[in-house]
Amino acid sequence: MGAKEKWLAGDVSAARYILQEAYAAIPKSEEIWLAAFKLEFENNEPERARMLLAKARERGGTERVWMKSAIVERELGNSSEERRLLDEGLKLFPSFFKLWLMLGQLEERLGNLPQAKEAYELGLKQCPNSTPLWLSLANLEERMSGLSKVRAVLTMARKRNPHFPELWLAAIRAESRHGSKKEADILMAKALQECPNSGILWAAAIEMAPRPQRKTKSSDAYKKCEHDPHVIAAIGKLFWHDRKVDKARTWLNRAVTLAPDVGDFWALLYKFELQHGTEDQQKEVMRKCIAAEPKHGERWQPISKAVENSHQPVEAILKKLVVALGKEEKAAEDNKHQ
Repeated sequence: MGAKEKWLAGDVSAARYILQEAYAAIPKSEEIWLAAFKLEFENNEPERARMLLAKARERGGTERVWMKSAIVERELGNSSEERRLLDEGLKLFPSFFKLWLMLGQLEERLGNLPQAKEAYELGLKQCPNSTPLWLSLANLEERMSGLSKVRAVLTMARKRNPHFPELWLAAIRAESRHGSKKEADILMAKALQECPNSGILWAAAIEMAPRPQRKTKSSDAYKKCEHDPHVIAAIGKLFWHDRKVDKARTWLNRAVTLAPDVGDFWALLYKFELQHGTEDQQKEVMRKCIAAEPKHGERWQPISKAVENSHQPVEAILKKLVVALGKEEKAAEDNKHQ
């Protein structure tokens, strides 16, 4: 914490000194090694970051050290070194799903789709309960083979993990994307039976409902999950579409208060204030979002974790996500009118 304070105050060398003192005092602390790595990495000292991680691996680092090592190489564009580190890491930690995920993503980036598929499938043998691995395999199958293959993957995923709402939601969305509205509705009804208290499913159910039924659906959702930020945000969006500006603002603010770590809700609130708020209100949302340092969110993470955005500040990620949301909304409108 001392090092982080110095770093945030702009004194990188003082932060470095504190961490050197720390690992002289506690040489076995992986937290200190990783903090030192992060300091160098975020300050564009990739060689120093690499050296620290190499030492940490020599000292028998945990799976996190191997993961960070591969991330550095990914960012520097060294695919072969990234693959070597992932392969080595997986020999040591075969049940750490993130390494399998990164291996699959590496192959996808390089256009080696059959190898990516193999990485996800091998990962699932080791980690059958990893939702991210199932979802990555499903997305890949959709790109390679279309709807029938996605259905097969997600059906198997749900058999293994019946109460994982993300897997149900992925299946519902796949049907919707391919125009099978009836199938999507049937799946949603089953999903809510299996996972009756899932906020993400209820939020999706509100959005899928025909306009006249949305109010009823949102009151059902609220009864089941009144403290779930996804439901709160979905209700906020309904007020927003109905031009009830004050109510929308209240509900969207509740969502970010309940889940400040989820960037998606900050993006919704910021987009709302860009449309309906004053400059001060917009600045205030931005300030609070930067202070919250969101790390999660279904829409936030693909942007914040993209290689080209890896050192971008929160403010830049928030703005990029708002642009992406705007494009999606426009595409959805265009589809309706076709």
